[in-house]
Amino acid sequence: MAGQRIGYVRVSTLDQNEQRQLEGEVLDRVFTDKASGRDANRPELAELLRSARDGDTVVVHSMDRLARNLDDLRSLVRTLTGKGVRVEFAKEHLVFTGEDSPMANLLLSVMGAFAEFERSVIGERQREGIALAKQRGAYRGRKKSLTPGQAAELQQRAEAGEQKTGLAREYGISRETLYQYLRQPVGSAEAEETAE
Repeated sequence: MAGQRIGYVRVSTLDQNEQRQLEGEVLDRVFTDKASGRDANRPELAELLRSARDGDTVVVHSMDRLARNLDDLRSLVRTLTGKGVRVEFAKEHLVFTGEDSPMANLLLSVMGAFAEFERSVIGERQREGIALAKQRGAYRGRKKSLTPGQAAELQQRAEAGEQKTGLAREYGISRETLYQYLRQPVGSAEAEETAE
């Protein structure tokens, strides 16, 4: 019996369109995380790792959707192929089975390193651009997710024992942003939603 074709999709923000990543792929199941690639502790990725079986194929749009650094990428591919799972990266047209040639392993390392390098360069340019904009007085930072009144109300409700997941959903913020607001002194509105 042939294994399942399982898709893995990761988007960094709630408003990104995850549909396009594996468009046109015929899949039996899809696991979708809405989280930063920096965090290897993603719930859907963990469930994928638990449920993938010998003979299955995991399809990912590109290497940077699975992991943001080379060590995590190699570890995840090794974990999956060690279970007899085939890993396909659609954008790079690469397939890994665990019985890969030295050339395939080199390609994984080189392309993974390039993806990590590209991400670092983008982050560096972004930080430089923000610093220059601040010097010119043109950078005001991201618009706050909540007004000071909403932030105070959020803190009160959380202290009263309301579920944080429900509060985050109600206020339209991520759980990380909620925790940033809760770490602020009462009345402070300095919390800011983190990007990627």
